[in-house]
Amino acid sequence: FQQALYELSYHVIKGNLKHEQASSILNDISEFREDMPSILADVFCILDIETNCLEEKSKRDYFTQLVLACLYLVSDTVLKERLDPETLESLGLIKQSQQFNQKSVKIKTKLFYKQQKFNLLREENEGYAKLIAELGQDLSGNITSDLILENIKSLIGCFNLDPNRVLDVILEVFECRPEHDDFFISLLESYMSMCEPQTLCHILGFKFKFYQEPSGETPSSLYRVAAVLLQFNLIDLDDLYVHLLPADNSIMDEYKREIVEAKQIVRKLTMVVLSTEKLDERDKEKDKDDEKVEKPPDNQKLGLLEALLKIGDWQHAQNIMDQMPPYYAASHKLIALAICKLIHITVEPLYRRVGVPKGAKGSPVSALQNKLAPKQVESFDDLRRDVFNMFCYLGPHLSHDPILFAKVVRIGKSFMKEFQSDGSKQEDKEKTEVILSCLLSITDQVLLPSLSLMDCNACMSEELWGMFKTFPYQHRYRLYGQWKNETYNGHPLLVKVKAQTIDRAKYIMKRLTKENVKPSGRQIGKLSHSNPTILFDYILSQIQKYDNLITPVVDSLKYLTSLNYDVLAYCIIEALANPEKEKMKHDDTTISNWLQSLASFCGAVFRKYPIDLAGLLQYVANQLKAGKSFDLLILKEVVQKMAGIEITEEMTTEQLEAMTGGEQLKAEGGYFGQIRNTKKSSQRLKDALLDHDLALPLCLLMAQQRNGVIFQEGGEKHLKLVGKLYDQFGGFLASNLSTEDYIKRVPSIDVLCNEFHTPHDAAFFLSRPMYAHHISSKYDELKKSEKGSKQQHKVHKYITSCEMVMAPVHEAVVSLHVSKVWDDISPQFYATFWSLTMYDLAVPHTSYEREVNKLKVQMKAIDDNQEMPPNKKKKEKERCTALQDKLLEEEKKQMEHVQRVLQRLKLEKDNWLLAKSTKNETITKFLQLCIFPRCIFSAIDAVYCARFVELVHQQKTPNFSTLLCYDRVFSDIIYTVASCTENEASRYGRFLCCMLETVTRWHSDRATYEKECGNYPGFLTILRATGFDGGNKADQLDYENFRHVVHKWHYKLTKASVHCLETGEYTHIRNILIVLTKILPWYPKVLNLGQALERRVNKICQEEKEKRPDLYALAMGYWGLLKCRKSHMIPENEFHHKDPPPRNAVASVQNGPGGGTSSSSLGSASKSDESGTEETDKPRERSQCGTKAVNKASSTTPKGNSSNGNSGSNR
Repeated sequence: FQQALYELSYHVIKGNLKHEQASSILNDISEFREDMPSILADVFCILDIETNCLEEKSKRDYFTQLVLACLYLVSDTVLKERLDPETLESLGLIKQSQQFNQKSVKIKTKLFYKQQKFNLLREENEGYAKLIAELGQDLSGNITSDLILENIKSLIGCFNLDPNRVLDVILEVFECRPEHDDFFISLLESYMSMCEPQTLCHILGFKFKFYQEPSGETPSSLYRVAAVLLQFNLIDLDDLYVHLLPADNSIMDEYKREIVEAKQIVRKLTMVVLSTEKLDERDKEKDKDDEKVEKPPDNQKLGLLEALLKIGDWQHAQNIMDQMPPYYAASHKLIALAICKLIHITVEPLYRRVGVPKGAKGSPVSALQNKLAPKQVESFDDLRRDVFNMFCYLGPHLSHDPILFAKVVRIGKSFMKEFQSDGSKQEDKEKTEVILSCLLSITDQVLLPSLSLMDCNACMSEELWGMFKTFPYQHRYRLYGQWKNETYNGHPLLVKVKAQTIDRAKYIMKRLTKENVKPSGRQIGKLSHSNPTILFDYILSQIQKYDNLITPVVDSLKYLTSLNYDVLAYCIIEALANPEKEKMKHDDTTISNWLQSLASFCGAVFRKYPIDLAGLLQYVANQLKAGKSFDLLILKEVVQKMAGIEITEEMTTEQLEAMTGGEQLKAEGGYFGQIRNTKKSSQRLKDALLDHDLALPLCLLMAQQRNGVIFQEGGEKHLKLVGKLYDQFGGFLASNLSTEDYIKRVPSIDVLCNEFHTPHDAAFFLSRPMYAHHISSKYDELKKSEKGSKQQHKVHKYITSCEMVMAPVHEAVVSLHVSKVWDDISPQFYATFWSLTMYDLAVPHTSYEREVNKLKVQMKAIDDNQEMPPNKKKKEKERCTALQDKLLEEEKKQMEHVQRVLQRLKLEKDNWLLAKSTKNETITKFLQLCIFPRCIFSAIDAVYCARFVELVHQQKTPNFSTLLCYDRVFSDIIYTVASCTENEASRYGRFLCCMLETVTRWHSDRATYEKECGNYPGFLTILRATGFDGGNKADQLDYENFRHVVHKWHYKLTKASVHCLETGEYTHIRNILIVLTKILPWYPKVLNLGQALERRVNKICQEEKEKRPDLYALAMGYWGLLKCRKSHMIPENEFHHKDPPPRNAVASVQNGPGGGTSSSSLGSASKSDESGTEETDKPRERSQCGTKAVNKASSTTPKGNSSNGNSGSNR
């Protein structure tokens, strides 16, 4: 093909063929051959040479014409490569061939003959060798950087060294000789004054880039040199930063990837596993994840950061970390340790001064020799300069250095001691408050997250509690809340730790039983040291679902640290305050199971372990302020478990009697359970109440809301539940807070009632211990002034003490009621009634004797026990003897006290009842303001009220009608019973029982009646107002008429009971059954009344069996007891003579001076009542019972209101 082209072209040169024709042919051929231009250029090259050798000019011209015609087929560039310059000039492709040849020669010479220098050391080895020798010499003598610099300049000039290469060599030597920082820095500073400022940074950047290969690893010496240069401002961080890898966006991508991976691990750990095979697969996946520890790529930014931290250049290190995601840098262990070391050095002087424990040697940390490093901390105020900032960058990764963790905590503890005892100026206080705020932030952001990452470090937990216990609980709980709800979401590592903790907690809780409490407890303890909030949150959620876990969980918590117990208290409060959970069941009649379970757990755990109660008590107080009373269930459980006080209405008669004695008798015979082992827990409860000033506020809040709960919640909640809540208030008030410390905190009675709006019964309950304490103190004071005085003088001193203490009280109570009240009863009588207790009125000799006999039996059993070791036998006998002596001494002391009280009352009685109005009104006020409010306050108060009425009678108190008082109590109990809660009904029943006991004693024996009632003013049947017809002879109620009256009272009780049973109202039926059960020993005594009652109760049993099981149970219980008592009932004619004597005992009532009316005989009631006994079976009585009761009362009692006064009672 080449030959054909050559021949075609040659024909044109010879003139045989026109060049236009040849060009056309070649053009046609080029369409089929891609390599046509190159082949054609070769042909033209050969022809160019041939035509140059020929002398024929025509051939040369033909050649030129041919090439020109084919220029569109071959490019200029190809022709310039292959044709001679003269030809190119003739073709017009170049201007001058001569210039073209010269340029070509120059280029070829430069390419092929000129040597290229690469600034290598071997290119000028002698010069660089002298340079290295100069820099590597011993620098310990008088050699200065200025001298060396002059020598370097000489070498550069002499050997024509590249100044940039010289700078590079200086940096290389600097890397190898890090101990001579000062020399090289001085040298470089001087050298750089002759160079461009950016040169040094470019050379360093080039060095870093050299190590950016995938397998490259940047040497630590290079990082150090760069760090030192940065510290002395020889280079700028921003200029160097762009040369380092990885890029910031790569770092951000890596950070995001870590978060995603952490969340994936969480999903794997929390997914539901249904089969064993899947569980094994999940475990294998977890193992693979643990094994995957990829070596991170060489991160030059972190390497530089580490070097900066090691030399103490905090400012530049901070700038680098600011470019990265939060805690990204510190998440690398070497960086975290470098920050920790810098903090160690910085806080060393302060730690040595305030943090080292007594007796500890410690190992001092040497300071950095760098003058530009952060200044060491000498005082707490210096911590604000750099140290707090360093901790903020460190974050949760302080976990790598437990020693620094302990140091910081100890410094914090010392600061808190100084802060709490500081009495300095206002400016200093402001500074310390700023430091406290920083310390709390560090605790939140660093200490607690770091503890979460430490693996089961109980020592650090206890160390941290040393500081935490100096914080008020408000600060502690805020920190726990952020730790639990926020901290774990901010760090990939903590996200994983949280999931792993929950996973492990599930594993332990699934296997926890009563039998394996100890090993499971150890596992819980280990898990709790680091992540208590997560663990307890899960445990509490399980307890709320499964109440059978409470006991094993409480027992398993004995391996916790003090900090963990405090966190547990916070978690309990948070669980209680959960707004998403309803505290009531759907029927609105009972408290939710989760709350009951939590309350039970709460009581048990607070009793068993030394946990701070302040937060829980404040929470309950806050809930009460907000009108939410459900959380009283928590308080009830805590008091019951910690103080050993079980709130129960089912006290036996022996226990109740023991409760009227001294403290020792109460402890021995007054409680169901053992209370010896609650001494520490009850002390903790008392301390928490008093230290945080919560005792009085809690009492006042409960007392205020005791009545309010009915109105606040009665609209929507079932009455049954409201009654229980009401009882919780009274139960707590009547159980726990009668301590000597409490006396100091109780305000006066008028302040309690008027300012705090406390109900009078609760106000006097709170004040009563205070009065007793003040009287006792004053009495002791007066006794000491005259030693050895007679008994009579002692009584006189006691009465004087009472007058001094109670006189302000008498004045204070006047403001509690309207002035008309004091026309009937005196303030002194009112205050006396409310200030005394059963301890003041009677000595329970039987109880003391019973307990002493028990101890004697115990001692005999100890003597008879042959297996008991002698030492223990001796110890037990000594204990019993000491206890016996205490009881006897206490009995003697109470006897003397009761005698003094009775003497005092004997002197006061004449001023009690003023008789400015009728005795009926006097009794009404007495019942309304004294008896009814107090008899339902507690069981012991119920007994007190009955005994006080008897005492007032025995004292022959002027203007007090015992007969009228008893009549008003028994005549109509319907309204009182209907308005009681369950426990109040029990107390009211106990009160009626004690009243009936007294009446039955008088009824059963004429001699007893004549002795105790015969000549007493309380049994006068002519009742006159003072100052009118005082000369008339008093008409005493005789024995037989009294028996008629007692029968009437029994009938009235029967009628009221039947009415309540037939109403169909839950509260009426429940309460009357409770009351009837309580008064069963003394009522019913009459057979026909008992039978009428039995029929009604039997009917209730049948009706309520399916509808209301709790009423059925109550009715069945009473019915069974009633049947057992049937043998003790007597016919009516044996109870009283049905035909009354001819002479009626007339009871005349004077309604005021100068006026009087008469009514029918009290005794005549018997006939009308007898006829009505059977009528109680008739349905029509249901609607008329109340009316008939009033009518009958008007015919048998002195004229006046026949109700028992409760309708207007101040309850």
